[in-house]
Amino acid sequence: MTALLETTQLSKTFTLHGRSGLELPVFSGIDLSVLPGECLALTGHSGSGKSSLLRCLYGNYSASAGEVRVRHDEAWVSLSHAEPREVLEVRRRTLGYVSQFLRVIPRVSTLDIVAEPLRRLGVAAEEARDQAAQWLARLNLQERLWHLPPATFSGGEQQRVNIAHGLIAGQPVLLLDEPTASLDADNRAVVVDLIRAARDRGAAIIGIFHDDEVREAVASRCFDVEQHRPSH
Repeated sequence: MTALLETTQLSKTFTLHGRSGLELPVFSGIDLSVLPGECLALTGHSGSGKSSLLRCLYGNYSASAGEVRVRHDEAWVSLSHAEPREVLEVRRRTLGYVSQFLRVIPRVSTLDIVAEPLRRLGVAAEEARDQAAQWLARLNLQERLWHLPPATFSGGEQQRVNIAHGLIAGQPVLLLDEPTASLDADNRAVVVDLIRAARDRGAAIIGIFHDDEVREAVASRCFDVEQHRPSH
């Protein structure tokens, strides 16, 4: 079986230009690969570089060394060397991401925010909104909120919008940064079911799960980022 995402000797160092170019190494020499139907949980203490690694995998952070490759249209694409247009195309159809915080255009309704990934895939507006409504209902977001922008929602409500937006398009590779943060037990259980369903359909998932029960429920194996943290 062919992996859907892999890294080779991936390293990240931040350079603090405001502090005379001080360099802060975050991680180095990371080799990992994720197969269809796997969920790889990133572990390590706070500050060990887990979220930075996810952002490198998504292309938000450029790698200092090494390479990130994603299986896209049955061919490998190097996100470390791809043009911005190609990175956006990989994200549109292949690489999904649920961040810790919801970042959206102000004054856009929740329903349209969740429908937007489907619209980018060419799904008609009404069908996209219908599917968005189904996701929001599954995530127990009250219907009275669907036509409001989520800026004034609670943290848990915003996170459920975030999850619906990140999962609705059904990309084959998913990156999840603490998807159950801010959620109560009932909604955590819903998200666990959604992650398991993504695994069952063959998605390759890499996630950060600080909740031990959630991690044990969804992860097929773990990767300790701390072991790749350079000594200062």
